[in-house]
Amino acid sequence: MQEHKSPADPEKADQSTQTLKDSGWRLSRYNLFARIPGTNMHAGVNLYKGICASYSVPEMYLYSEAENLPAAHPIFQRFRERGLITNHDEREALFAAGRLSTAFGGAVNLTIAPTMGCNFDCPYCFEEHRPGKMLPKVQEAVVALAERMLKASGAKSLNVTWFGGEPLLATDVVETLSEKLLTVSEAYGASYRAYIITNGYLLNQKTVELLARVHVCEMQITLDGMQKTHDATRHLAGGGGTFDRIVQNLRTLRIPFSVQIRQNLHSGNEADRAPLEALVREIAEESGNDLQYGSFYVRDNQASIDRDSKVDFLRGRGRLEEALRRDVSAFRLTDGYFCGASRLFSVGIDEEGRLYKCWENMHQPAFSFGTAEAWNPEDPVRSALSPDRLTCYINAALPFDDEECRECVWLPVCMGGCPWFRLRGAKECVAYKEEQEAYVLALYRRMMQEQEK
Repeated sequence: MQEHKSPADPEKADQSTQTLKDSGWRLSRYNLFARIPGTNMHAGVNLYKGICASYSVPEMYLYSEAENLPAAHPIFQRFRERGLITNHDEREALFAAGRLSTAFGGAVNLTIAPTMGCNFDCPYCFEEHRPGKMLPKVQEAVVALAERMLKASGAKSLNVTWFGGEPLLATDVVETLSEKLLTVSEAYGASYRAYIITNGYLLNQKTVELLARVHVCEMQITLDGMQKTHDATRHLAGGGGTFDRIVQNLRTLRIPFSVQIRQNLHSGNEADRAPLEALVREIAEESGNDLQYGSFYVRDNQASIDRDSKVDFLRGRGRLEEALRRDVSAFRLTDGYFCGASRLFSVGIDEEGRLYKCWENMHQPAFSFGTAEAWNPEDPVRSALSPDRLTCYINAALPFDDEECRECVWLPVCMGGCPWFRLRGAKECVAYKEEQEAYVLALYRRMMQEQEK
């Protein structure tokens, strides 16, 4: 009788006869390399795992031959740990993470505009301002919404961003609404953190102490350059500069939380970047306040076009260098989404209690999907007054069906970019899309600087 032989168990197969490819592993589609100037070493980045490392010439050779080497080769452990090889479809994993993130319940995020009025008139601002502030009835509806969202999500974190307009035109609303939201978060055992985006002109010590008391942990203030440059774009609504007063506030007030100084970069203020960053460091050392500089380039928008006050974009090498500086500093393990607009439990609320998915729409009621009074996150679509304004961000904001994005090596970095841009058919790719080596080397330099600290 012929002896029956069972098929070989692939898990127990002799790895000495298997190649990497035979054992189900392959090179990641999200690897980038660049030779480190003045050396024989290469810097390598895996965008999916968020890992940057250096590799010798022998290691680069083994990488080039990896799929044909024996699966038991000792180099594979290092390649696996650094994400250079994979045994699953990373692109599908990214899309799955994007889908899962839309219903992520770990945190409730509210962007609240207590007023859409503003004391500034910045030419590149994407908003059309209007007077008025949030009434007590609307505040109660916001508190009730926060409670419903915490209950539906099971979240253990409530995060609030005070927005506008200029939120310091309505400090009474910030104070009373904050106290009520703190009470709700405590009732649900959720932590509470608040942030505020302000132009900084109306700050005084009393206001700073109020903000600290209602758990504001970070403030963002914009300086567009040194005095002349800043005052050209960030001036009072009735005319007049604002630079001196903002800087004086930063120098003299005692601010017990972090302050992010933002520069909105465009072609007219690029030269002020270095001196402004130096000024921020000087003020921080002099005042003892925790000030951090950051920059973001200006994008075109309909509101600025309508007021015929377009600010020229930052273009060419300047835009590339700024994008590298910003994105390299934020390099991390990918989380499958671009921003909170595609998450169910992240909403914007204007002074009338209207709800939005993107804060760039909060000055336009036509883009509201519902109200704080009526929307029920346990039945989000049917309780929305304009469901399409909600579902478009859940269904269409991620680039599942965009062939260019699906095949792009930068997908883990941008996940298709700004959902609002995508929904308008105005996709905006990363500025370094064709500059892979520049990105890798910038990331490697950052890695070396961190190791030296």
